[in-house]
Amino acid sequence: MDEEWLSKDELAAWVRLAAVLEMLPGVLDAQLRRDAELTHFEYYVLAMLSEAPSRTLRMTALARETNATLPRLSHVVRRLEDRGLVERFPSPEDARATNARLTAAGWRKVRATAPGHVANVRKHVIDALTPEQVAQLGAITDAILQRVDPEGSMKATYERHDADPQGR
Repeated sequence: MDEEWLSKDELAAWVRLAAVLEMLPGVLDAQLRRDAELTHFEYYVLAMLSEAPSRTLRMTALARETNATLPRLSHVVRRLEDRGLVERFPSPEDARATNARLTAAGWRKVRATAPGHVANVRKHVIDALTPEQVAQLGAITDAILQRVDPEGSMKATYERHDADPQGR
């Protein structure tokens, strides 16, 4: 074998990252299911629509922003439609394409759910770190994203939060 094994320190860091990747989705999902009857992915879809112009995105763009396959996204959007949170309609620019739009009820759901979700993220991630570590986490995740997303397919999703219009 020509591959190089991980050093003791590398393995320790990797195993901890893998544990976070396994445990954090459950922590986020549990709070959202309990408080909003949403999965984390459903909330993410609603949040991406809430940030879009006119709270509307073409399904292919929404799939790109959420890193979902179109079949998975279609299934989730159908569930959200059944609850009156999202509506789909033919794109006025291209009748072959479908748009998804957050409904008024969906917007209310996002606004009601966001504070609890932010508190959960703060409790389990942000407040566990010093301000310096938060900056390091940003740099670390940027470095990893350059490797796992070399084409930058989700770059617009995460970089739009770099520029804060409120100057914070």
